[in-house]
Amino acid sequence: MDAGISTPSQIPSVDEILKTPQAQQAAARFGRTRTVDAIRHATAAVRREVGTGAALVPGAEAIAADALLWLETDARPNARAVFNLTGTVLHTNLGRAILAEAAVDAATVAMRQALALEFDLAQGKRGERDSLVRGLLCELTGAEDATTVNNNAAAVLLVLNTLAKGKEAIVSRGELIEIGGAFRMPEIMARAGARLVEVGTTNRTHEKDYAAAINPKTGLILKVHTSNYRIEGFTKSVSGKTISTLARASHVPLLNDLGSGTLVDLARYGLTHEQTVAEAVAEGADLVTFSGDKLLGGPQAGFIVGRRELIARLNRNPMKRALRIDKIRLAAIEATLRLYRDPDRLAERLPTLRMMVRPRADIEAVAQRLLSPVAAAAGPHFTAEVIACASQIGSGSLPAETVPSAGIALRVAGTSGKGRRLAALAAALRALDQPVIGRIENDAFILDLRCLEDEAAFVRNLSTLRVEERR
Repeated sequence: MDAGISTPSQIPSVDEILKTPQAQQAAARFGRTRTVDAIRHATAAVRREVGTGAALVPGAEAIAADALLWLETDARPNARAVFNLTGTVLHTNLGRAILAEAAVDAATVAMRQALALEFDLAQGKRGERDSLVRGLLCELTGAEDATTVNNNAAAVLLVLNTLAKGKEAIVSRGELIEIGGAFRMPEIMARAGARLVEVGTTNRTHEKDYAAAINPKTGLILKVHTSNYRIEGFTKSVSGKTISTLARASHVPLLNDLGSGTLVDLARYGLTHEQTVAEAVAEGADLVTFSGDKLLGGPQAGFIVGRRELIARLNRNPMKRALRIDKIRLAAIEATLRLYRDPDRLAERLPTLRMMVRPRADIEAVAQRLLSPVAAAAGPHFTAEVIACASQIGSGSLPAETVPSAGIALRVAGTSGKGRRLAALAAALRALDQPVIGRIENDAFILDLRCLEDEAAFVRNLSTLRVEERR
């Protein structure tokens, strides 16, 4: 038996522990320095436990095994893959869009090899990194020119700082949005150096409100798509086309911030129509900003498309360099945008769209196949059943719309300790090698299976599930 000594002075030395097979294995995998640190960490824990009389002194091999486990746990990356079974396709906290294989391949090339990032291969001289995607963005949106930054908030910031610094920016009160991370439009305007001019009321804004606010100090008019909420009832808003006509007549640029932004009509896939970037450009907006990692289904990025002379001004702003994106994301963006040239096969190739339009019947079939292994993994304290549920798009996209889905509901068997046992189940699922993230709702733990595509990997992952309650 590898225990029995009860005094801290008898704890094996570091040198003795290093001679064990477990320690030698640890040194081969993690290096001698890290292994020594881990052994010292393990012996310190033993010293504390023995000192309180709560445990006997383990032998060298047991301490080495603890050190190896500590090293293995510590080596797990913080950025870990998870199973997103929350029912939110574009989950901000889980990384939003999953990239298409074409984008993954392009990003891998950019990481492994030198890239013609700012090099004009035809001319053999310095080029611009935006040129990698400019042509595609113009083709897909109908805009004269385009530029890219690291996210849509940065896109709005750059436009405001370039066109409205020290000037007034007009926006409807009903469009003064706040999104995740306490991002508020009034605050970003202030940081950009623009002075906010609110027009209309929360629920009703008229063309005359914009017209009355325009004066020689006006830098731009800002129209903001309310992508993460809806105002219903006694409402009035002004169309982008109407505002653009007014803006042109007043020689004031109009910025239409679409937020998520989509390059295709989502109605063709059975979803609610969301104004496309091309439609916003056709309405007459001088500039349109939108995201890359939401409805577009690519990596995080912010796009600005519109009039050539205004894009040129944005690119001359020193702030543009601070907001630019790297070669890896540019390569992935280019590959993603190329998929939009073939809209008939877009849902097949773009994971975000594929998950959004996945038929409920297909998801229910997955739930039926997984019901038994999920129930077995959860254990006798839980019952499992296939349920109908509703998924949402997420990340401020189509906020009022849900799509029919299916999943598995795990409920506590019995009447006592429901909350405690559900919390323990959720914690155990998060502790798996590939954490499983679901949601607790109506006294049940719900696994919405809309975003689950690798069933076999999910079942293998469940094999180590152990639900332990905290008393």
